[in-house]
Amino acid sequence: MNETLDNNNSVTAASTRAFFRSVYSYMFGALGISGIIAYSAGTPEFVNTYFISGNSISPLFWVVAFAPVGLGLLIQMAYNKLSLGFLTFLFIAYSALMGLSLSTIFLVYDMGAIASTFFVTAGAFAGMAILGYTTKTDLTKFGSLLYMVFIGMFIAGIVNMFVGSENFSFIIACLGVFVFTGLTAYSMQQLKGVAESPDYTEEQRNKLALIGGLQLYILFINLFLSLLRIFGGRD
Repeated sequence: MNETLDNNNSVTAASTRAFFRSVYSYMFGALGISGIIAYSAGTPEFVNTYFISGNSISPLFWVVAFAPVGLGLLIQMAYNKLSLGFLTFLFIAYSALMGLSLSTIFLVYDMGAIASTFFVTAGAFAGMAILGYTTKTDLTKFGSLLYMVFIGMFIAGIVNMFVGSENFSFIIACLGVFVFTGLTAYSMQQLKGVAESPDYTEEQRNKLALIGGLQLYILFINLFLSLLRIFGGRD
C-alpha cells in the first residue's frame, strides 16, 4: 500500500515538473522572440518608416499595438478547439507582434535602464511565483479582484493614450506593479492545481502548458513595463 502511494506521488511529482518545464519553456521562448524583435526594430529608422505617417501615428502601429490583445483572447478562449500546432503558431505570432510593439521603448529609455529594470522584474516575478506555488492560502478571490482591477487599468490605459497625461500614466504604472505581482502568485497557484490534477489528458496538459506560458509571459511583460515607467526615466 505504501509502495503504491509512493509510486503515485513519484508520478505526480514527475508530471508536475514536466508540466512546469513546458510552461517556462513557452514563457522564456516568447520573451526571447519578443526581445530579439524589439531590439532589432527599436531604431529611429524602423519606427519612422513603419510607425509614423507624416506627423501622426500610422495605422500599422495601431494594428501592432492591439492585434496581440485579439490573439491573446483567441488563444485562451478557443484553445480546446484548436490544435496544439496551430496554437503554437498563434503563440509565436503573438510574441513577434509584442516584440514589434515593445520596440519603441528603445527610443524612450536608455539601455541601462531597460536592462536593470528587466533584472528587477525577473527578481520580483520569481519571488511572487515561488510564493504562489508554495502558499497554502487560497488566492482565488484575490485573483478575481485583481483581474477586475486589471480590466479597469486596461481601459484607463487606452483612454490615456489619447489624453496623454503623465501623472495618470504614473498612477496606472504604480497600480500595475501591485496588480501584476499579485496575479503572478495567483496564476502560479492555478497552474500548480492543473499540474497536479489527474483529470486532464496529455493533449489537454500540453495546451494548458502553452496557455500557462502565455499568461506568465503577459504578466512578466506588463510588470516590466510598469516598473520601467516608474524607474526608467527618459533617454
